[in-house]
Amino acid sequence: MADIKISIIGAGSAVFSLSLVRDLCLTPNLQGSTVSFMDINEERLNAVYGLCSRYAKEMDAKFKLEKTADRRQSLQDADFVIDTALAAGHDRLRDGWTIASRYGYRFGGSYHIMHDEAFWINFYQLRLFDSVIEDVMDLCRDAWYVQVANPVLAGITHFHRKYQGLKCVGLCHGFAGIYRIADALGLKREHLNFQIPGVNHFVWLTDFYYKGENAFPILDDWIAKHATSYWERCGPCDDFGPKAVDLYRRFGVFPIGDTCNPGGGAWPWWYHTDSETEERWKENPKGWWNEYFRSYLEQMNQIIKIFDDSARKVTEVFPPKHSGENIVPLVESLACDIPRVMQVNIPNCGNFLEGAPADFEVEVPGLVSKAGIQGIKTNGLPQALKSIMQRERIAQVEVELEAYQCQSRELLLQLILTDPWTKSLDQAENLLREILNMSCNLEMSQYYK
Repeated sequence: MADIKISIIGAGSAVFSLSLVRDLCLTPNLQGSTVSFMDINEERLNAVYGLCSRYAKEMDAKFKLEKTADRRQSLQDADFVIDTALAAGHDRLRDGWTIASRYGYRFGGSYHIMHDEAFWINFYQLRLFDSVIEDVMDLCRDAWYVQVANPVLAGITHFHRKYQGLKCVGLCHGFAGIYRIADALGLKREHLNFQIPGVNHFVWLTDFYYKGENAFPILDDWIAKHATSYWERCGPCDDFGPKAVDLYRRFGVFPIGDTCNPGGGAWPWWYHTDSETEERWKENPKGWWNEYFRSYLEQMNQIIKIFDDSARKVTEVFPPKHSGENIVPLVESLACDIPRVMQVNIPNCGNFLEGAPADFEVEVPGLVSKAGIQGIKTNGLPQALKSIMQRERIAQVEVELEAYQCQSRELLLQLILTDPWTKSLDQAENLLREILNMSCNLEMSQYYK
């Protein structure tokens, strides 16, 4: 049994916290751990703590569960810090989208505007991350900081450059799209071997083996024989939809997870030039986001009902099976020295992905054990995708981080000017002015002088 402390920052996200506790309950090596739930919203904190306590009791799991609204108290002596906090809520995000839409911005390749990593959201996230890590460096310097909340790409890059000695890693579940592809192809997951390198929200299936044999011919055969009928019944923005398959045909490697779906910015823009084009490619990012917000509220309402019904078993609603998230396996590997190769977001200091700077985040396989996280050098991306990655992911994040570090309103403007839907300087200036004039963005307006 482990004797570690796990601090969850932003634990009021009930679905996330309950999934994490469920995975802990199913991991015998971590029994005996202390789990500290921290959130500034005490109502949500109490609900999460109550539900998770009931779940652990129903599972007869031996954990010490704590709750606090005091972040420093939660971090004191922590071995692992899981940051899932959202500093600015969905309402602020959507209000900004409404403004941007009036100026002609559209979903599709708009990473820093029509996406949940919009620049007016990332500002508050980066400020929160900085404050959390400063406390980590003060109270639990040897802890592993696990970044789950977006922006993972900008966040891991920023942390590596600013905080010498910080042990940090980012996790994103988008890579699990490979398993949905395997299921569609009728392949058993335990016989898969693959590499999905890139930068967060821009990762590609470059190596694909099944039982030791190249599996791309199986994928090609499925596309030739079954793709059309699959598209007739699948929903919009599908991982295996016509847009993803078209990108595969163009670049020779398959986009995985959030690479081309709305959760990662619905790249690239040319499938989204108008409603007719989106319909032809079976894309509907606006509808996808509406469904995401609706589903989130539905899950929260379900959680509240379970919390209010103390006679109901939580395990009946959330059966004891692994969530599929990598957080608990990562903690187990680091704490208990159980080596695993996992998809991780780490600095490219070992040239794990050619074409990305050494001090920039990359998403690559890594060997995780008591010794830490050792990135594995990949076979890289096709040259064309390296260039696109530089232009559309690395360059934009570099501008955003420099704007944040220099408190430069001019560099924020330059960030907007890189967006594919910006057609004029006036358009970009008007958007920036109106976003900064939002009543909820007073702090941001004062920061960017």
